[in-house]
Amino acid sequence: MKIIITILRMAVGWHFLYEGCVKLFASDWTAEGYLANSQGFLSVFFHWLTLSQGRIDVVDFLNIAGLILIGLSLFFGLLSKWPSVVGAFLLILYYLAYPAFGISLLGSSEGSVFIINKLLIEAIVLIFLFISKEKGYGLDRLIARFRKSKQETAKGEKPDATKDEKQAPEQLTLQKNLSRREILKDLVTFPVMGALGWGAYRNTQNFGVDVMSGATVQVNRMLLNELKGELPKGKLKGHDLSRLIMGGNLIGGWAHARDLLYAGSLFKAYNTEKKIYETLMLCEQAGINTINIGFPTIPVMVKYRKLTGSKMKVIAQVGINDKSKDILEDVDIAIDNGMDIIQLQGNWCDWLVRDNRLDVIANMMERIRRQGYPAGMGAHTIDSFLICEENGIFPDYYMKTMHHDDYWSAHPRENRKPFEVDGVRSKDHNMFHDNCFCPFPDKTVEFVNRIKIPVMGFKVLAAGAIHPKDGFNWAFENGADFVCVGMFDFQVVEDTNICIDVLQNLKGRKREWYG
Repeated sequence: MKIIITILRMAVGWHFLYEGCVKLFASDWTAEGYLANSQGFLSVFFHWLTLSQGRIDVVDFLNIAGLILIGLSLFFGLLSKWPSVVGAFLLILYYLAYPAFGISLLGSSEGSVFIINKLLIEAIVLIFLFISKEKGYGLDRLIARFRKSKQETAKGEKPDATKDEKQAPEQLTLQKNLSRREILKDLVTFPVMGALGWGAYRNTQNFGVDVMSGATVQVNRMLLNELKGELPKGKLKGHDLSRLIMGGNLIGGWAHARDLLYAGSLFKAYNTEKKIYETLMLCEQAGINTINIGFPTIPVMVKYRKLTGSKMKVIAQVGINDKSKDILEDVDIAIDNGMDIIQLQGNWCDWLVRDNRLDVIANMMERIRRQGYPAGMGAHTIDSFLICEENGIFPDYYMKTMHHDDYWSAHPRENRKPFEVDGVRSKDHNMFHDNCFCPFPDKTVEFVNRIKIPVMGFKVLAAGAIHPKDGFNWAFENGADFVCVGMFDFQVVEDTNICIDVLQNLKGRKREWYG
């Protein structure tokens, strides 16, 4: 039992000590991000701690000093009773910042299941060490033995079992050896610490900061408290929508990546269901209250809303189902699942216009409106809207790819053709290959500036080829009322700030705001 307690105490102590040292030597570490993004029921308190740099400095100091001192005490078994309590309290604070229950479970760390996670288990271990009478080998035991020996000497007694001077010399030798062995057992923590410390030092020298620790160098992710203001909103048929709308491609795993074949799989691997929920919660906290999704993502949004109680507006893109007796049944499915706005998907609009199936588009607009929902129409090529307009088919809003073509991978204008987006990808660099989504930007701008209904610009960054500041500014200046952009979680706050800056400093816009 003594050996088991010793190993358990040293393991927890090393964990504390290592985390504290890594934070100490990682010059850019701070608890600010951890506290600012807290999602637990005590998040108000943790957010309050980040409101001044003085509080953050105190929290950082107490974190580092506490982890190191608790770790040393537990590892060497020195005064370890009360550090066990303090360590358990510290772990419970970490746990309550992201508790493994309720909404905050979505943002909890790896290794969390309902109620239980690694932090709680380690806290329970420390509480056990506190209440256990057995403390294991360590300096506390050595000091206790030394004090007992001094007390016996002060009383004129021989320490330990050597009081009887008539004992045989062999027995006296055995008892002295046993005493030495006990001392060595209590000091065993020192060579173990030396080995672990040397290994950790060599690892740091070879590889730098340990990215698996709590002091991981984070991606350049701006914090919510760095938001520059409130994201402006516009209206669309009675719905208040943020001017910046979350796009659904990245969370759905659809990547317009030109010739990078792995990008779609990479997006899916990163955007797990848990990561999607974290990203959506971050969007809502940043003021992005609307998302535009593909039809297959509807179940994810339904589950997200049920789990979190989210009020995020959802625009669902639908197509047609030629295998069904009712080719427009996707409209009803989207409505039955609680979507707020229904829109004909851009590639479907292009294909239907291209194939002269305008009656299907007209029937879809009528089906959506008949059930009391705004009917949107998306497209990549402007010809789709022009042909629908000529045939008297009008949506409640347009969603159009809107980006300039001043970027390296855009193929020459003279080689562009209507309806080529989502078509055959050429191996010729001068032809379309999933690289240009607003093939005729001048015609798009001309159309947008003469219509009198809201316009939502999408692919405004040309799938990552244009910087957000440039892409947002171009789309808003040329008439977009909203921009729809796919974002990873670490881009949300930065893109929100860029959008706020662009809208506050917009100069070249001539079109009236229709949303």
